[in-house]
Amino acid sequence: MMNLTELFCHVDDFWLAFAPEWQRNQLREGSKQRQRAGQLCESEIMTLMIYFHQARYRDFKTYYTEHVKQHLQSEFPNLVSYSRFVQLMPRILLALCAYLRLCYGQCRGIAFIDSTALAVCHNRRISQHQVFDGIAERGHTSVDWFYGFKLHLVINQCGELLACQITSGNVDDRQPVPILAKHLFGKLIADRGYVSQALFEQLLETFGVQLITKLRKNMKNRLLPLMDKLLLRKRAIIESVVDQLKNISQIEHTRHRSPIHCFLNIIAGLVAYCHQPKKPSLNLFPSAFLSA
Repeated sequence: MMNLTELFCHVDDFWLAFAPEWQRNQLREGSKQRQRAGQLCESEIMTLMIYFHQARYRDFKTYYTEHVKQHLQSEFPNLVSYSRFVQLMPRILLALCAYLRLCYGQCRGIAFIDSTALAVCHNRRISQHQVFDGIAERGHTSVDWFYGFKLHLVINQCGELLACQITSGNVDDRQPVPILAKHLFGKLIADRGYVSQALFEQLLETFGVQLITKLRKNMKNRLLPLMDKLLLRKRAIIESVVDQLKNISQIEHTRHRSPIHCFLNIIAGLVAYCHQPKKPSLNLFPSAFLSA
């Protein structure tokens, strides 16, 4: 796992390159506002948010009050109160999204795609839930109904993130695929929820990406190359990635008090996963599969 100093240096290098361009765009759009230097710089805020997902705490308040304030005072001498830090968090949402893209891996010719539910409340409290009213929607997985969002992920055979997108819970899994596949090549492995002849042709013609899925029970059998069958058997790697995102990076919980903080938590968790030195991976040689 990347230590705190290395993480801050990496984040700070990104911010020094990102901030001037971001400020120029604000001037162009006429949305430039007065910006005073705060006690905590943006790099420190981003670092503390990402480090939370590596520190194995269950909630951010306990992490900040019992770990950061008590043990990281020397690393961050200008720490603010917990309530003030929560107020500062939304200002780095755009920067955190850009930093996540910087942490993406490289496509190696084999990619796996899947979606996972991110529930924002228990099903019994859907009618009373107001924080995500008008944003979150009811969706259905193979297990049960839920109320919240879907996280769509694309990874390579080394477990590295290649693309991701957050949608409301009622969005079809196939809808964001053309956007997620923009920078891919080779084969894209998916489950039965992505079966679509139109999508297969669109990906092949537009991006040169071959979508490989299992057949549904009511579909006629078809012959698949042996290599494609082997890749379908390896699709569980993305389930392992989702499991780590939910149980280690903790991108899903039902205690959010604002949509912005929910998205910040998800994105920071994805960044923390990208910095993991050991990820679920497969010992595959893409050249052998692509030539088959």
